[in-house]
Amino acid sequence: MTDHSEPSGELTLRTLAMPSDVNVNGDIFGGWVLSQMDIAAGIVSRETSQGRAATIAVDAMKFIRPVKVGDVLCVYASLARVGRTSMAIEVEAWVRRGTIGTREKVTEAVFTFVAIDEEGRPRAVPQPEG
Repeated sequence: MTDHSEPSGELTLRTLAMPSDVNVNGDIFGGWVLSQMDIAAGIVSRETSQGRAATIAVDAMKFIRPVKVGDVLCVYASLARVGRTSMAIEVEAWVRRGTIGTREKVTEAVFTFVAIDEEGRPRAVPQPEG
């Protein structure tokens, strides 16, 4: 993941930051943002593994700017690595602020998922062609 002025990855999730999601300082809880990022990474992991997958790690979480009530949170995700049973997914969260829609990167992280079967045991991830 690198610093840049444009989002990296595919727009996977978009949602509105609501008043019910604020902390005592009036900013959106970091845990809420993390949850939205986990949902987006989960979508990519499910598509990649062609089935169930579970989050096993979140690495390099870096909060850059706060999210405010009324911001539109846009979560971008890209598959970084596929192992035998695991997948690493790079995730960036950006916001559109105000009516003009100024875009700012607010956080990024790498999420690791493991493909699981119906009993919750690790299973092989279909390998990408090429």
